[in-house]
Amino acid sequence: MFDYLIVGAGYSGSVLAERIAKELNKKVLVVDRRSHIAGNAYDHYNEDGILVHKYGPHWFHTNDKKVFDYLSEFTEWRFNYHRVKTYVDGRLLPIPINMDTLNELYGLKLQSPEEVQAFFDGVKVDTGNPANSEEMVISQVGEDLYKKFFKGYTLKQWEIDPKDLAASVTARIPTRTNRDDRYFTDTYQGVPKHGYTEMFSKMLDHPNISVMLQTDYKDIIGKIEFGKMIYSGPIDSFFDYKFGKLPYRSLRFEHETFNQENYQSHQQINYPNDYDFTRIVEWKHATGQKSPVTTITREYSLLAEEGMEKYYPIPKEDNHELYKQYKAEADKLDDVIFCGRLADYKYYNMDQVVARALMLFEKKLSNTHQE
Repeated sequence: MFDYLIVGAGYSGSVLAERIAKELNKKVLVVDRRSHIAGNAYDHYNEDGILVHKYGPHWFHTNDKKVFDYLSEFTEWRFNYHRVKTYVDGRLLPIPINMDTLNELYGLKLQSPEEVQAFFDGVKVDTGNPANSEEMVISQVGEDLYKKFFKGYTLKQWEIDPKDLAASVTARIPTRTNRDDRYFTDTYQGVPKHGYTEMFSKMLDHPNISVMLQTDYKDIIGKIEFGKMIYSGPIDSFFDYKFGKLPYRSLRFEHETFNQENYQSHQQINYPNDYDFTRIVEWKHATGQKSPVTTITREYSLLAEEGMEKYYPIPKEDNHELYKQYKAEADKLDDVIFCGRLADYKYYNMDQVVARALMLFEKKLSNTHQE
């Protein structure tokens, strides 16, 4: 008999399992259809001894001290500022667009934030209230920078014209008026010192927690006794697609190892206009591993079809309307809690998933068990 059945051993499921087991002293069974814990954050040492992220790069960053302190109970950190270059017009230029990007791209000599802002003000297009991704970008940096840095990348990532994508997709992309070339400006940035999988392993290492891998919860649900369910899988799958399937983007990865110390200058280089892949990641820049060989990963974006992993909800209005039908069904269930990127059909950063799981625990679970 388990107090909770948790579907999914990624961030949502693992954080809630740890909290329930430790703070409430309740018995938890965590079930995942994959052969490993840690969800999409799973990392492992490949045959060449390089620590790689199986499901694409996961660079942790947050301003939320509570989230950072919580995860720090299960890992030490290798602090590392994520820096990205973008291959545009045959050159590697800083992204987010900053003073150096403009000077290198256009042969300018901008020297102050005021001069950079004046440049942006001179090229940006007044779109009123941006209604889509294209308008969001050109309202900040104008047409030319949009075409060079954003349009091709967005088309590769989503296979949807930016005119048809929600403004929120590109609203997350910053631009800078100074020379700051960090991709994120959050207070806490880096990767777990011994990998994400090790961090999750410690999170789930509690006598009240049992884990079953390579198991579909639907195959065991009639065979075990449990009180409540926490579900972090795709919400449409839970309801057997009764209103139709929610669309997702998937990813394909090509891993290659080279007999050289480094392959590229930065841990990530984006390719908005050339090649079929969106980016190349070289893991050693982030992990600090020392090795005479190096592994890179090329990342390709594609529509999720049957049997593919689901990575990104597609942010279009009709998809959101379909999700709302499933959400209304979910709200009718008292004994199932839905939580996570797939269950909420929402793009979350890692720290946002952790923050949401901690909030759910405090608001929905810890109060109900206080004697």
